[in-house]
Amino acid sequence: MSEHQKIHPVSDPEAPPTPTHPTAPLVSRGSSRSEHGDTTKESVTQPPQFDSPQRKKRGRRSCWCRCVCYTLLVFFLLIVVVGAAVGILYLVFRPKLPDYNIDRLQLTRSTLNNQDSSLSTAFNVTITAKNPNEKIGIYYEGGSKISVFYMQTRLSNGSLPKFYQGHENTTIIFVEMTGYTQNATSLMATLLEQQQLTGSIPLRIRVTQPVRIKLGKLKLPEVKFFVRCSVFVDNLAANSVIRVRNSNCKFRFRL
Repeated sequence: MSEHQKIHPVSDPEAPPTPTHPTAPLVSRGSSRSEHGDTTKESVTQPPQFDSPQRKKRGRRSCWCRCVCYTLLVFFLLIVVVGAAVGILYLVFRPKLPDYNIDRLQLTRSTLNNQDSSLSTAFNVTITAKNPNEKIGIYYEGGSKISVFYMQTRLSNGSLPKFYQGHENTTIIFVEMTGYTQNATSLMATLLEQQQLTGSIPLRIRVTQPVRIKLGKLKLPEVKFFVRCSVFVDNLAANSVIRVRNSNCKFRFRL
């Protein structure tokens, strides 16, 4: 009786072990798929990116903000420089306002025309101008104007002469003025009534004077002086002594 023998395969102990998993990928790292792999899995290509309108708008807004900031910075620096220059000039020259006073007022002519009731007048005015500054001179230029008013009626006009007023100087100015007023009958009656009631007549003197300031050797551009004086006189009789009872002048200037 023959015996049956089952033979099972036995691994060769000297053979190298068979790997259970592949040691290298079938697809290289740079490729999107293998040559024989799954054809349904394709690589995704990124579309080209363009600047959106919002991004462009933000860029324009940022540029505009920078321009505004630079402009404000330059403006601020300009203010600082100008302020520093003005401060230095003030400390060096110590400017003071000039002073003016009406010393004398004389009515040399007052003629009332009976035919048309017009009034022709002529005044002589004496003005004292004081420059109290130690290092500042004043050039009184041409184009000035001086007027005498009673209430809202202009009685006469004139102009100041051109001259230079030095440091700490007092100058006496003589001005001749003439005027012509129509329909002056009621004006003369009002002046007479004013004198009888109060014993004085209020007048207003207005001066507009172009000047140039001299700081050391530097001559500044032209500015305008405005002098406003309130004057009370005892009468306005022609060719008589008119006494100035009170005089108050205010001064300001404008570029």
